[in-house]
Amino acid sequence: MAAAVEQEPQPLSLELLPTDPLLLILSFLDYRDLLSCCYVSRRLNQLSSHDPLWKRHCKKYWLLSEAEKTLRKQSWKAIFLSIYSDLGRYIQYYATLKKAWDDIERYLGQRCPRMIGSLKDSVQEEDLDAVEAQIGCKLPDDYRCSFRIHNGQKLVVPGLMGSMALSNHYRSEDLLDIDTAAGGFQQRLGLKQCLPLTFCIHTGLSQYMALESVEGRNKYEIFYQCPDQMARNPSAIDMFITGTSYLEWFTSYVNNVVTGGYPIIRDQIFRYVHDKECVATTGDITVSVSTSFLPELSSVHPPHYFFTYRIRIEMSKDALPEKACQLDSRYWRITNAKGDVEEVQGPGVVGEFPIISPGRVYEYTSCTTFSTTSGYMEGYYTFHCLYYKDKFFNVIIPRFHMVCPTFKVSTARMAL
Repeated sequence: MAAAVEQEPQPLSLELLPTDPLLLILSFLDYRDLLSCCYVSRRLNQLSSHDPLWKRHCKKYWLLSEAEKTLRKQSWKAIFLSIYSDLGRYIQYYATLKKAWDDIERYLGQRCPRMIGSLKDSVQEEDLDAVEAQIGCKLPDDYRCSFRIHNGQKLVVPGLMGSMALSNHYRSEDLLDIDTAAGGFQQRLGLKQCLPLTFCIHTGLSQYMALESVEGRNKYEIFYQCPDQMARNPSAIDMFITGTSYLEWFTSYVNNVVTGGYPIIRDQIFRYVHDKECVATTGDITVSVSTSFLPELSSVHPPHYFFTYRIRIEMSKDALPEKACQLDSRYWRITNAKGDVEEVQGPGVVGEFPIISPGRVYEYTSCTTFSTTSGYMEGYYTFHCLYYKDKFFNVIIPRFHMVCPTFKVSTARMAL
């Protein structure tokens, strides 16, 4: 009797799978692989065009909503390919930057509507190409992508990129539109091949982005310029670094705004940084502190680092009415990075003697300077009770640290 002939098993092919499991497999593919499937076979071409597969990619890369899809009156795949034909070079940046713009528009729309009204509409590819031809440098794709969403803002006050105010000093930075930025493109020594991103019409301060790795800067690094006041060479410009790329610089700023990290005061964004642990409660009174570094009033050479701090003094709303009190004096212990200590004591705060009662908040702003890149302050306020005039007590001010951002020394100085 002849032995049965064993047949070799046929290799498993995706073509042989039922439709539902095959669609499930295709749902895990990225858009590039999904498009490639169109050229494998007729069946995969049909299945890879299954519209729900492209819905995920439209939402992931273009943040497209169901409502926007309905308005377009196209399939998900057609919409994806249409947007990709225009913005495809920015696909790795677009969703992140679009979300940042949407978040800040939504957040500021209710709080600072005038600021949102100053934003300009997007520019087109040919506009960005023309600027590259004008300045003779390539713009980074994350920067270009952002301007395909919004072309910066008008030169107005307040500026989108934050404000700072002292009794005799005011700064508010606008995010420059592409044409204004191109007009301020620098070719002079010290700022060679640097593009301004922001501008303050009160101080002339700008944040610049390096478009090439020259004069000690990394390509696409963002910084405040800081002239070396001790060098005779005008091209000796130190730099306070504020970002390593446009994407990181812009999205981190937006995150600070929309999470409440930067407070909204008088319809403006103030770039104060608050450490949540920098809070002290004495009895019914809580003191908290926020700080900010001012590059326009600071220098590396000579070492002079300027900080402002904003203090909030609040009495609990549950405190008894007889706990009402008035601030008489302040005491500060100021320590720099070398351990040098300075003590300051005086009447009131910024010329005022605020009364604190249940539920009331008093805030004020002051400033200090260090000859070192960091330092800290701590101290106490002395109050007297309004109901018991002869009763005095101290309220602790928590220790708060101030640190200047990373800086780079001018290559012109290092060459001396």
